[in-house]
Amino acid sequence: MSLDTILQLDQASIFQQKSLVLSNVSLNIDKGEFVYLIGRTGSGKSSLLKTLYGDIHLMNGEGTVAGFPLNHLKNKQVPFLRRKLGIVFQDFQLLTDRSVNNNLMFVLKATGWKDKHEMEKRMQEVLDKVGLGTKGFKMPHELSGGEQQRVAVARALLNDPELILADEPTGNLDPETSAEIMKLLIDISKNGRAVLMATHNYQIIEKFPARIIRCDQGKVIELANGNLKFEI
Repeated sequence: MSLDTILQLDQASIFQQKSLVLSNVSLNIDKGEFVYLIGRTGSGKSSLLKTLYGDIHLMNGEGTVAGFPLNHLKNKQVPFLRRKLGIVFQDFQLLTDRSVNNNLMFVLKATGWKDKHEMEKRMQEVLDKVGLGTKGFKMPHELSGGEQQRVAVARALLNDPELILADEPTGNLDPETSAEIMKLLIDISKNGRAVLMATHNYQIIEKFPARIIRCDQGKVIELANGNLKFEI
């Protein structure tokens, strides 16, 4: 494994409860890479992502994410792994009863930040990064769907992660807003982080081409040259 490798799986088996969903998964993602994860509903995409952020234990094979060995990961290590990751979901998962700033503050406190000045500085940095520098006082319901997803991306960036895992981040957004979120995620990868994005949106992939891996019939395969010519 090279120093630039953020994610490595070798002959890994991915289970959902006791059912084997993906077998013999071998995958490398380096810093600065943007990678799409595609496949039909039920093909194992979400189970793979959950394994990478420690929600599902890696039973067979080997895997390393941001320096953490997934096959020997102890429960007490999971919070430390997740500090190295940024996770963005389709449905934003913002706390609706508190402002944008307080959503971000909640994460910083939960991940061990103590210095109030440093916390406020970091919150402003990530909001500026996603183009919401003046919206920290807003409540989630006062923001558009695209702005809420930008907050979710800002939240994912708080701990300067090595890897962003994005699960259908454009799934609830219109095409124009989806393109804005894509440009943001691609920019994040160009700054040295790795991004793995699960998506069903093939128009997005055609507009923003990148490396593609596909879950299909219990396997993870790499599509040659971004070939998208298959049945969805």
